[in-house]
Amino acid sequence: MLGLFVLGLTMAAPLRAADGENGPYWASLRDQPANLRVGPGREYRISWVYVRAGLPLKVLRMIGGWRLVEDIDGARGWMLAQFLTRNRTATVKGAIAEIRENSDGSGRLLWRAEPGVTGKLGECGPAWCKFDIDGRRGFVAKAAVWGAE
Repeated sequence: MLGLFVLGLTMAAPLRAADGENGPYWASLRDQPANLRVGPGREYRISWVYVRAGLPLKVLRMIGGWRLVEDIDGARGWMLAQFLTRNRTATVKGAIAEIRENSDGSGRLLWRAEPGVTGKLGECGPAWCKFDIDGRRGFVAKAAVWGAE
């Protein structure tokens, strides 16, 4: 019996380690509305309803089909994985962000994006990321958006 117990523990350990390797990671809302719950199950109270597809969320933990997520305001709760996609998006935070022509922040200023504007996030360098807002493409400072860390 003890041998089976020890064998069971060694078999389960890699599964837990594999789950830990998948988080935290960045995701975005696939569908809307999407419920944020206080616990990982439909029986838990809904604390927030998101109505904006594409919103970036940070996935902190996973339990079965549920993900513990955090939004730009620091709100945390549980959401079904089916409402999330690994497509990267980011939201302008703090102040107006300059969208530049080149990947190092040089070049001409293409436009400015207000806080709360969300776009598709492309590859990031040390300080700047590709950013696409409804087909308007350029580069945004990594520090100016939430979702690029």
